[in-house]
Amino acid sequence: MREVEDIAIIGAGALGSFYASKLYDMHPEAVSLIAKGDRYRALEREGLVINGKPYSFRLMDPNGNPSPPDLIIIAVKHHHLPQAIVDIKNLVGDETQILSVMNGIDSEEQIAATYGMDRVIYGVALGIDAVRQGNTITYSKEGTLFFGEAKNTPPADRIMAVKGLFDRAGIVCEIPEDMVRVLWWKFMINVGVNQMSAVLRAPYGVFQRVKEAAELMEAAMQEVMALSEAAGVDLRKEDIEDWYEIMSGLSPTGKTSMLQDVESGRKTEVEMFAGRVIKRGQKYDIPTHVNDLIFKIIKVFENSAAQIPEGS
Repeated sequence: MREVEDIAIIGAGALGSFYASKLYDMHPEAVSLIAKGDRYRALEREGLVINGKPYSFRLMDPNGNPSPPDLIIIAVKHHHLPQAIVDIKNLVGDETQILSVMNGIDSEEQIAATYGMDRVIYGVALGIDAVRQGNTITYSKEGTLFFGEAKNTPPADRIMAVKGLFDRAGIVCEIPEDMVRVLWWKFMINVGVNQMSAVLRAPYGVFQRVKEAAELMEAAMQEVMALSEAAGVDLRKEDIEDWYEIMSGLSPTGKTSMLQDVESGRKTEVEMFAGRVIKRGQKYDIPTHVNDLIFKIIKVFENSAAQIPEGS
């Protein structure tokens, strides 16, 4: 089993930058950030500051003639995925594996449509509270990275090779037997806390201590649970209880990615959360009233921000 030694990351947001820093700390030459144009120049000029430590990562322009890495980690927002799939074309060699750590339940299928499922690895990051402001990323909880093939009984050699890399880098990770179920579990969590935090403009502490906020979050999650049964995934009440336990350990001032997007006037991932719930509800003839409302509210936020003149 060949070791994974050369890693490239596309998407230097909070999550991608966190993993880049862990890999850099293991070996500065092990990891590169994929970027082009203005983003490349900004990273080259400013670098990143992660928990107070400045990093100057190797940069890889996908339009150049780079050597294919052993592993590409995709950590972009869902609306940037189609372009990311195009951008990594010159980087995917015969032995390159592609790990998605994106939110949602279908990024792996989109990547596999171009590069084949035999090189795609499912991934879910849970419990990390990284926040990005400009070129500065801070976090207090590293969380756990769940990854693997759809079924891992036992894990394939390629999965174990990636685990070896993460173990060397000190990245806390697990290989679940049923990765698809874990994807749906994280999707349910995001549909609840990520979206409702944006609607309420609330950090984790509000959901930890305000009963009504937790009830709103759970109402959105219950709709995903109903869909999962129709999809043959079978999420249960215990899965929501597991999330409450995890959330209790998060920083009360921590903010979800969607709350950060709304506060910054950026496009959110609501299409991938409420949007997907609504479409699945239509497919299975299951009502999704809570997510219908969330979708409309967040779209108002997005469109209002888009109409505010720059500098106002």
